[in-house]
Amino acid sequence: MIRIALADDHAMFRDGLKRLLETEPMMQLVGEASDGRETIDMVRKTSPQILLLDVSMPGRDGLEIVRELKQHDPRLRILMLTAHPEDHYAIRCLKSGADGYLTKQQAVEELIAAIRKVHSGGKYISSSLAETLAFSLQTDFGKAPHEILSDREFQVLRMIASGKTVSEIAAELILSVKTISTYRTRILEKMQLKNNAQITEYCIKSGLV
Repeated sequence: MIRIALADDHAMFRDGLKRLLETEPMMQLVGEASDGRETIDMVRKTSPQILLLDVSMPGRDGLEIVRELKQHDPRLRILMLTAHPEDHYAIRCLKSGADGYLTKQQAVEELIAAIRKVHSGGKYISSSLAETLAFSLQTDFGKAPHEILSDREFQVLRMIASGKTVSEIAAELILSVKTISTYRTRILEKMQLKNNAQITEYCIKSGLV
């Protein structure tokens, strides 16, 4: 029996996925969560073998959740299941320790196959993502501006674009206002942007928020 936990902030999606897993005789849903902090607690209490995790989670960023849970239990298999396109998040998630990346637009059969593959110790990526990964090993040219950011800078970028102030971001990430301001300055410099309005415009056009 494959013990599965689900973390997604959309209740309707969780309900649909629960019904799907109930039809699989060798899969058991042992826990679910709707935000980042709840996800950490739920996984530690239920000890699933696989976590299906969305990238965008309230309270804690998906990338941050992956790193913390993998550090706590390297045996946990994490499959990112998200609406975000592969070209924006997949490589960053895999580098953070995720064992696979699947978009919500992909077929149900592909999700079941992905669960079985990561449960057996493999990594799951689509053929298009495999090609992107192969190309990324050969060259760093042609990267989108946000791809040169560190994971923390990328997280702050998206939080700024969502309308949060520096103080709100600092409180949520448990960092000082000065530290967040430094991240913001680095983001503007690396991406050659001038202000928060341009950050928001860039993220909307790029599908990052």
